Amino acid sequence: MKALHIVDGRPRLAVEVQGSGPPVIFLHGIGGNRSNWLHQVAALSSLFTCIAWDARGYGDSDDYEGPLEFSDFGDDMARVLDHFGIARAHFVGLSMGARILMDFAPRHLERVATLTLCDCFYGFTKALSPEKQREYIELRERPLLEGKTFADLAPRLVASLVSADCPAPVRDALHQSILQLRVESYLKTLRASTTFDQADVLDRLDMPTQLIFGSEDQLTPPSIGLDMAEALPNADLAVLAGAGHLSNLEAPNAFNQVLMKFLSAHRDKAAFLPG
Repeated sequence: MKALHIVDGRPRLAVEVQGSGPPVIFLHGIGGNRSNWLHQVAALSSLFTCIAWDARGYGDSDDYEGPLEFSDFGDDMARVLDHFGIARAHFVGLSMGARILMDFAPRHLERVATLTLCDCFYGFTKALSPEKQREYIELRERPLLEGKTFADLAPRLVASLVSADCPAPVRDALHQSILQLRVESYLKTLRASTTFDQADVLDRLDMPTQLIFGSEDQLTPPSIGLDMAEALPNADLAVLAGAGHLSNLEAPNAFNQVLMKFLSAHRDKAAFLPG
């Protein structure tokens, strides 16, 4: 049974829970929400307690006043763990979700059983070329500042995130996800992302780590995954053929196979607090 929980605090966070077993927490990307993990939750919930959040300012979570420090997301995640009484969790993050985990994990090493980091960069200026940095901003921030809507942005943004052969239902789901974004929260997250840099902490993340990248990812190509695999002490890289930046949506079966194999090998390293 799926259940929606509200984690108290400022801002309040919407978190969906399904299944039973050791906890696995899913973190969506900058243009998404918890529904992006539908296929993964369905595949894993017979063996794991699957927990998918809406980050602050997204989905059914509250908006917030003032600027965003990227570490605010990690502080929110610590609240989620405390709310559910989780001692250690498996964490799965895509794009922005993976960046949140690269900030959260070194500050909470004792609460991280494993990491699965998908289609992400470890530093905006260090991992992305100047051309990609400009494209990242021009596709996302500039149109909104000029008064355009997410409906205006969505077609180009979707095209930049998926492969040329992406099935129409996946494009449609992503399009709908973008339409649900909120301008101010999205802009704050964009600005915080452009200063993100965790390159110097990767060697401290010695927990088992699975990297998953789409072979057709235009934003964060598999070459970034190779760099991360070399920097992380205990990481393996899987490249999913034919998938773009949203590899869990475009290639859900292949993604789930990699994820299930990895998490099953480390299943009991995650646990709720006793009692």
